[in-house]
Amino acid sequence: MGDRVDVRGHPTWVDQRGAGDDTILLLHGGLSNSDALFDTVGTSLESRFRLVGFDRRGHGHTADTEAPFHYDDMASETIAVLEQVIGSAAHLVGWSDGGIVALAVAMRRPDLVRRMVLIGTNFHYDAVLPADIDADSPAFTTIRDGYSATSPDGPEHFDIVAAKAFALFTSEPTWTIDDIATIETPALVMVGDDDMIGLGHTCALFEALPNGQLAIVPSASHALPMERPALTAGLVADFLSMTLPPRTLMPIRRS
Repeated sequence: MGDRVDVRGHPTWVDQRGAGDDTILLLHGGLSNSDALFDTVGTSLESRFRLVGFDRRGHGHTADTEAPFHYDDMASETIAVLEQVIGSAAHLVGWSDGGIVALAVAMRRPDLVRRMVLIGTNFHYDAVLPADIDADSPAFTTIRDGYSATSPDGPEHFDIVAAKAFALFTSEPTWTIDDIATIETPALVMVGDDDMIGLGHTCALFEALPNGQLAIVPSASHALPMERPALTAGLVADFLSMTLPPRTLMPIRRS
């Protein structure tokens, strides 16, 4: 079970599981919470890594505030958790919004990021493809039910949080290829082959990262960590443990 920690003046739900010399900070997606990663990919990783996760403001067990959602503010929360809870640099594994937050932290505080895994992540909002996620869709119903089960603000607050989230999704981030090219942190870019993030955009993210790797997972959507948890965790563990840069028999990009 998690504990509440004061993060930038706000009681924030933080959970820790597993053990190991290396620490992974799990960064959940938008309108989600830490359990979405702890209970999927985390179950395979906690035997090898110390796992830390926190629910950002207005998500999961952490109450909302009146402020709108911005990725820069989420990055500030994450930096505070790295400094206060973990106390050192860590690996970042971010899904969806969590991946965007990981990019922001890597740009602002590269000293706090050892390696990062970006799952279903975009660096510009215009990369998000149209999706059938109306109020009655199974995906949206799952999101609403998950919020209602955990939020200290109560289920009636969901519409406010959802409005703030969709305002964020349609206006941020707005980084460029040149911005991404400044990130020296080793990164694994991972995406489902039927993700709502366009594959061209995902490849552009991979190609812009100076020390990037790419994994396109078949038979998976934007919910890749939930749909293919064992495969996702295996790819994450391999990447975080391998010697870098990788040595291959026929290198082209890394020659």
